[in-house]
Parts: sequence; structure tokens; C-alpha cells
Amino acid sequence: MLSSIVDLTSISSSWLQITIVAVWVSCILLIAWVVHRFAKGDPEIVRKIVHIGTGNVILLAWWLNIPAIVGITASVVASAITLLSYRFPILPGINSVGRQSLGTFFYAVSVGILIAWFWHIQQPQYAAIGIMVMAWGDGLAALIGQRFGQHKYKVLGAQKSWEGSLTMVLVSYFISSIILLSVQGNTWVTWVVSLAIACVATSLEAISFLGIDNLTVPLGSAAVAFMLIELLPYK
Repeated sequence: MLSSIVDLTSISSSWLQITIVAVWVSCILLIAWVVHRFAKGDPEIVRKIVHIGTGNVILLAWWLNIPAIVGITASVVASAITLLSYRFPILPGINSVGRQSLGTFFYAVSVGILIAWFWHIQQPQYAAIGIMVMAWGDGLAALIGQRFGQHKYKVLGAQKSWEGSLTMVLVSYFISSIILLSVQGNTWVTWVVSLAIACVATSLEAISFLGIDNLTVPLGSAAVAFMLIELLPYK
């Protein structure tokens, strides 16, 4: 009898967690749809609303201790939907039909990979670093670069701006520092690793093409954070 009650409580808790995440994502998509439909917002701004807003789901998954299988399944479903959206207007304003970028697809895939990797070893903070650097760092860098980027440069044919790259470095450093401070504490390693993450993330974003940075930036940022924390003596 007690075992049955515990099982029911666990199931109820899991559904509550999933509901909270689903509500958050739905709100972000609704905001993006309203901006696209009624405010006639710039398509790039609409995409970044979704890009930044949905990225914060990784924090909810971490804080609510969402089971890995739920996050991975959601990633698979989102990946399938985004692939279809490149051919059909499933997500108008977020993906344009025929748009030469797989960024949204790579974004969804990166979430699943990071959850599968770091939930398994009970180190979700690294998944959070990867996704949050991608969400806020790349998202704000794109907006700042397009609006204020006056000083351009090219890497492997991809044109970037120094203003956008500087934004990427600063935001990535800030995000990484906040997350590492919460789990590692105020040590010299926290600040050094955060700087390394920021530099790696910015470099990967600079050499992106076809939206591949939505995969390389989160995976690269998380991998660098994990390896350096494991290797450097911080105690």
C-alpha cells in the first residue's frame, strides 16, 4: 500500500514537472507568434525570442530534476518537427520555408545530446552551460551584430562583426561564471574556466555555417567546462 502511494506521488510529481516545462515553451512560442502575427516583428527578432526563451528550458529541467528520458524524448520530437518546418510552414516566423540553415534542428539535437551526456553522470550544470551560452550568447550576439555591427570580418566565408563577437564573449563569460559559481564556488578556476568557455564558444560561433554553431557551440562549451573542471585543481 505504501509502495503504491509512493509510486503515485512520483508519477504526479513527474507530470507536474513536465507540465511546467510545457507551459514555459508554449508561452515562448505564443509570444513569438503574437510578435510575428500582430506586431509584424522582424523575422530575426522572432527567431531570437524562441532561441533565447526555449534555451532557458535547460534550467527548468535541471532545477526540477526532469528525468533524462523526458528531455531526450522532447529533443527527438522537437528535432523531427523542426525538420518538417523547413519544408512546411509549421513554425512560421521561426523557420522560413527553404531557408538555408539547419540551426533550429541542430539546437534541438544539442539539447538531447547534452541531457543524455550530463544527466547520466549527474552533472547537469555542464548541459546548462552549453545551452545557456548558445541561447543567450549567440542570440544576443546576432541581434547586436546585425543592428550595431559596423566592423566586419570573415572566417571561412562567414561574415561576422567584432561588435557581435564581443557580445558573445562577454555574455558567455557572464553565463558560465554564474553557473560555475553556483556549483564550484568563488575560486580562481571558476573565472579561468569561464574565460576559456567564452573564448571557445566565440571561436566556434565565428566559423559557423548553415547553423552548425547551434550544435558546436553548446557541445564545445559544455565539453570545455567539463574537462577543465575535471583537470584543474580547484580545492
